[in-house]
Amino acid sequence: MNRRFLLAATTALLVPGLVWAHGPTRQKVTLTAEVAASPEEVWAVVGNFDDMSWHPAVFATEGNGGNKIDATRLLTLGQEGGPKINEILYKYSAEKMSYSYRITEVAVEVLPVTNYSSHLTVKPRDGGGSIIEWRGAFYRGYPNNDPPAELNDEAAIAAVTGVYQTGLDALIERFGAAS
Repeated sequence: MNRRFLLAATTALLVPGLVWAHGPTRQKVTLTAEVAASPEEVWAVVGNFDDMSWHPAVFATEGNGGNKIDATRLLTLGQEGGPKINEILYKYSAEKMSYSYRITEVAVEVLPVTNYSSHLTVKPRDGGGSIIEWRGAFYRGYPNNDPPAELNDEAAIAAVTGVYQTGLDALIERFGAAS
């Protein structure tokens, strides 16, 4: 019998937790909103990566690089001196009215996620108006097994859903709901 196989089989039998242990799974959130404004009108507001002032949670946005790949932005949340989120743009298409970005730095106390990436797109809606889609993928804020409640999968999903819903609600208020 092959020695390596025997060693692997013995280890698997003696330490069963190793065989079945796994870390967190990637979580995904997708939310959409339908608004009365044309895609071009909506894109004029949300399409500039440097400017996220349309989101109520964002107090200030400092951008570097415009809408070019690897452009960065620093979001200050809530108020002057509030928590910060650093992000980087990795896809951008004005033609498709979409962009994708990643968080490069955020405290898990602010947003309980790690390895977060997101995609924002604006599409025409049948019958007029627009559909805004905001989707993200991420891991919970605690990378090991048995996370505390504030850093588990449910907390991460709730936090990202809250961010997206607040932003989309603000756009519905701004542009009017599609009828």
